[in-house]
Amino acid sequence: MSDADRRRMYIFLLVMTIAVATGFQAWRTLYNNFAVDIVGLTGQQIGIIQSVREIPGFLALLVIYILLFIAEHRLAPISIAILGLGVGLTGSLPTYHGMIITTLIMSFGFHYYETINQSLILQYFDLKKAPVIMGRLRAMGSATNLIVGGAIFLLSMALNFQQLFWLFGIIVILAAFWCLTQNPTSANVHPQHKKMILRWRYWLFYLLNFFAGARRQIFVAFAVFLMVDKFQFTIQEITLLFIANNVINWWLSPAIGRAVNKFGERKVLSLEYAAMIVVFISYAYVESKMLVALLYVLDHIFFNFSLAIKSYFQKIADPSDIAPSMAVSFTINHIAAVVVPALGGMLWMVDYKIPFLAAAGLAGVSLTLVQLIRTPDNR
Repeated sequence: MSDADRRRMYIFLLVMTIAVATGFQAWRTLYNNFAVDIVGLTGQQIGIIQSVREIPGFLALLVIYILLFIAEHRLAPISIAILGLGVGLTGSLPTYHGMIITTLIMSFGFHYYETINQSLILQYFDLKKAPVIMGRLRAMGSATNLIVGGAIFLLSMALNFQQLFWLFGIIVILAAFWCLTQNPTSANVHPQHKKMILRWRYWLFYLLNFFAGARRQIFVAFAVFLMVDKFQFTIQEITLLFIANNVINWWLSPAIGRAVNKFGERKVLSLEYAAMIVVFISYAYVESKMLVALLYVLDHIFFNFSLAIKSYFQKIADPSDIAPSMAVSFTINHIAAVVVPALGGMLWMVDYKIPFLAAAGLAGVSLTLVQLIRTPDNR
């Protein structure tokens, strides 16, 4: 494969990364304040909606069969357009059931795009370049988040929730249409299997995805909700926190990709999970508004280390297994994720500390599992 082929694919991935980061960051920034201040949702309802949000991830396995009819470079921008539509509609349906519907639409677009995005990176970039490319794209996502956060901070003073949701939804849809006009593919990549692939030698990769999905959903469902519900963060404060968080990750994400190449997946993931144990226990007992904001930033920093799970898979996988295995891993990642937020919402009503302590336990299991990682470079 030529450098021109890789450069063309990188630009395609870059535009899609910016589009998805724009839509998802706008949705995530506005969501909790919209849910609490406008719709009036409870912690249990938040948990149920977050569980519904993960159903499309659970159904990511269907991507394998959709690819029988639509090429990956076409399905990705279609998914982005669906994400944009879901974001736009959110502010127009300010009810509990309306938020379930719009969350499902947004989530189908987001999860199907993510499945294809990871597949294309691992197919088009080699073992050394893939972690670096993933780090660069995450950095660009953080930079986009920063711009979106700043825009929302300013625009929220003049526009209402409905106008903000539609503004960012339309931007995403327009970017998706541009991507549909492009063809960044190369005939020199390995042909991908068009069927479900499950191999015993990938068992550790599957388990790491399973526990990562369960743990991550506790953070997604309840970390910002904790800040809004217990510490009374305003939309401007949440936005400022997102801005600070993304400045750090914009600078740090490329370094994480290089660290995977230098130290290996086992060491990088061990650091992530050890840190997550401390972070989640701290979430359960923190009483300081400044400290909970710091925990949120640390959580995002260490989440970026998870790109090492994908680079680990690239090192042990058959090249033709990448596309179907990314779909399988997304489904596995979301098996627990469909259940955990709803269950966590019920446990939240008993004691809000319980979901965070459970996440610390899951991080402990992951820390144990990553000690079993072995790659061809023995790191």
